[in-house]
Amino acid sequence: MFTGIIETLGSVKNVIKDLDNIHITIESSLSNELKIDQSVAHNGVCLTVVRLAENSHTVTAIQETLDKTNLQHLKVGSPVNLERCMQMNGRLDGHIVQGHVDQVATCIKREELEGSWEYRFQYDATAGNVTVEKGSICVNGISLTVVNSAENEFSVFIIPYTYEHTNLHEVQVGNIVNLEFDIIGKYVARLLQK
Repeated sequence: MFTGIIETLGSVKNVIKDLDNIHITIESSLSNELKIDQSVAHNGVCLTVVRLAENSHTVTAIQETLDKTNLQHLKVGSPVNLERCMQMNGRLDGHIVQGHVDQVATCIKREELEGSWEYRFQYDATAGNVTVEKGSICVNGISLTVVNSAENEFSVFIIPYTYEHTNLHEVQVGNIVNLEFDIIGKYVARLLQK
């Protein structure tokens, strides 16, 4: 489990294709604190640390993960939002995040405002996921609040700290981001479908 509060930005050091999988090596300030077999969210995707080196760690993404996330677009130098799993004795500063990306979305608007940024994302609503006004959404692993919710799109407003300390500052119109919808909302939607 995660909270959607990004601990640090990592940088892709290497991407190696291995059959249908890719091995991604990330350089970060967290890497030296990690252990083999530890779960870490990478742009909101829970991946297992499989190798450690000085100031870097390696994770493996299988085809299923690549098909449903933006990890397939990573290249050397790409910034990656990183969060270690939540400690049960800590505060839940964001919201409950599983690290299981539901689908991707496309950025359709990025506007700098007076001291903040508005991003608007469009997603395929046929997958059954929904957003609600003032509800939680996880974008590239970042816990954010939904504004201007519609059937297949929503906006978020970003404060300067989040803009500077996550990879959202790299997201432009047309870019793909990972979405994890609120777990409580997903259960409610599923119950209503029955």
